Amino acid sequence: EFLEQMNKVVPWDVLVGVVEPHWPKSKTGRPPFAIETMLRIHYLQQWFGLSDPAMEEALHDMPVYREFAKLDGVLDRLPDESTILRFRHLLEKHDLATDMLRVVNDLLAYKGLLLKSGTAVDATLISAPSSTKNAEGKRDPEMHQTKKGNQWYFGMKAHIGVDADSGLVHSVEGTAANVNDVTQAHKLLHGQETDAFADAGYRGAKKRPEAKGDVNWHVAMRPGKRKALDLTDPLDALTDQVEQIKASIRAKVEHPFRVIKKQFGHVKVRYRGLDKNTAQLKTLFMLSNLWMVRGKLMAGMA
Repeated sequence: EFLEQMNKVVPWDVLVGVVEPHWPKSKTGRPPFAIETMLRIHYLQQWFGLSDPAMEEALHDMPVYREFAKLDGVLDRLPDESTILRFRHLLEKHDLATDMLRVVNDLLAYKGLLLKSGTAVDATLISAPSSTKNAEGKRDPEMHQTKKGNQWYFGMKAHIGVDADSGLVHSVEGTAANVNDVTQAHKLLHGQETDAFADAGYRGAKKRPEAKGDVNWHVAMRPGKRKALDLTDPLDALTDQVEQIKASIRAKVEHPFRVIKKQFGHVKVRYRGLDKNTAQLKTLFMLSNLWMVRGKLMAGMA
């Protein structure tokens, strides 16, 4: 059912058009697999957390995957792990995940599903292997550790900007885990919003040198300060109501995180280096946007 729904809502022709200008046009040797087939395989990897070797094996073992990739009935010739790897490297080399996120969002905006007046920003930690038992004998140098509460984490951060109305992701930045959230705040704005919403970790965003003067920042009050409010006092009670409204808008930023972590199972980085993992995050959030509005998109097809 999941694959049937995604097959309907992913704009395959548009995404193939993004890849096509960069697709190698060899006139010798075996004909390459279709771009759409390779895209479908790439997205299967994102949805089900499959490595390149595991994806090759799954295509041999699972008819439903072959059918989705439009390879049904061709067991004699399926993409191997090297072919799958080369396709991912092609996407990374030309930063096509960024282009795909943009064109999908343009399409959703055209359909009235993504507005541009407000943005909510937030970040989440993505763990990386802390073990040194690998070929290099060391941890990924681009990943770092950070403390959240009383617990230490090692990995990276996914910073996102989402539409304050729909909760759809329009901006993605990947950094090491120890990077302060507020330093990425203005990179997450698309430039057309008038209002931005963030939790208390973004206090001081409007005072930063890169701040845009025409954006009103609505940053949450620090928890301790809000807890000290006297709700019997009319002014404090009104302040608390405003904080509740701000929190209800910020809550929409949690939905995309929940989709990629719970629905798609992305809780650990798969590759070494920030660039590769950030490209994957952009693909995941593009797919999460389509998943979140699949009902409306399919209703429009009826």
